[in-house]
This record gives sequence, C-alpha cells and structure tokens, in this order.
Amino acid sequence: MDRIDINRLKSGEVNLGTSIMAVQFDKGVVIGADSRTTTGSYIANRVTDKLTHVHDRIYCCRSGSAADTQAVADIVHYYLQLYTQMHGTAPPVSSAAAIFQKICYENKDALSAGIIVAGWDKEMGPSVYNIPLGGGLFRQPWAIGGSGSTYVYGYCDATYQEGWGKDEAVNFVKNTLSLAMARDGSSGGVIRMCIITEEGVERLFIPGDKLPKFWEGREVLSVPVSKDATVPVPMAVE
Repeated sequence: MDRIDINRLKSGEVNLGTSIMAVQFDKGVVIGADSRTTTGSYIANRVTDKLTHVHDRIYCCRSGSAADTQAVADIVHYYLQLYTQMHGTAPPVSSAAAIFQKICYENKDALSAGIIVAGWDKEMGPSVYNIPLGGGLFRQPWAIGGSGSTYVYGYCDATYQEGWGKDEAVNFVKNTLSLAMARDGSSGGVIRMCIITEEGVERLFIPGDKLPKFWEGREVLSVPVSKDATVPVPMAVE
C-alpha cells in the first residue's frame, strides 16, 4: 500500500481560525470562543460552536483543524464515559486534560489541534488546562488560544486579577474575545460562552452587533477643522 501524503489530503482543510479562552474564578470557570470557521480565506461557517461538551462539567475549546479537534474531542468523550461507568463517579478535569494531552502529543505530527480544557470537579474545584500545538499540558488561571490570541496577550496580562467572581470573569472573557475578533481576520461572528460551576452549566450568547467596542477611540479623520483654528505661519528663513 502506498504511503498516504497527509500534506496533500490537508490542502484547503476546514480550519477553526480562532479566538478561544477560559478563565478560572472563585466558584467555577468561564470559557468562550468566537464562531468563525475558515477554509483558506473563505468563511465556511460564521456561527460555529467551538465549545464542546466532553462530560457533565467538563468542556473544551477547540482551535486548529475542525476535523482533527472534533475527532479528538469525540475520543475523549468516549473515554470519560467509560471512566464514569467503571468508577461510578464523574472524572476529574485533570484526567480529561491528560487524555487530550496524550492523544495530541502522540499524534503531534499528524494533528493540528490547540485545545483548552476547563471545568469543575469535587477534588480540585474549578481548573483550566491549556494544550497548545505539540501536545504540552499547562494548568493556568486563564488561558487563550487560536490565531486571535496573539493580539491580546498584553491585554490579558494587564487586566486579569486573582480573586474575581463570576461577573468579572464573564466581562473579561467578553472583552478579550471582542478585541481579538476585531484585530484578527480569521476570528469573528458571535461570542459563545459557558459558565461551569458545581450547580451546572450556563450558556451565554452575544450576537455580533452587541459586542463591546471599548477600545475604539474618537474618530479624528472625519472631524471638520474649526473656523477659529490657528493658521500655521511659515517660519522666516534668513
């Protein structure tokens, strides 16, 4: 059998050119993502749901190849269901993240997948894990990923504070994703968010015409010059 040329098969693949994010707060986590899916420069889907359920209180945010990340999330969902049947209890978030990491690392040459895993469990409470391209695994209080993340690292570093409650975390995710979507041509559409706590999962939706625009300054190019403005005088040359 001839060797399969993966590069040829993946030309023009459907890509989640993306902005994804997760933030831990005192009683849970908030995850969010934009909704734009691209095939090259063509927007294949402008209302994609990139927040994927893998267990009752564990979700993942997907960036990279849509096919790769959907397949990995389906495999992890299967293993977590198996864990629940074998142990009679819900799996911890760290176990879900470890399975994601194992699959991504062992197949790092064949997959294009950057994943954020977040959720709540009775052992650790709320937790966020970042699994970037290559299959690393990092637990962080907040994590961002996708093509839009490169535009907002400075904003996140300057804005995030420990000890936030739910409302502050929701606003942080909403503002960060709006800023990333405004700067990144591969991100856009609407914002979908999930709030995961011990009580359950709450979904939030922000349409494209309701996105924050807090960073936009006053328009200066179209402002007419006032009549009493001082006319510059040429400097005398001796």
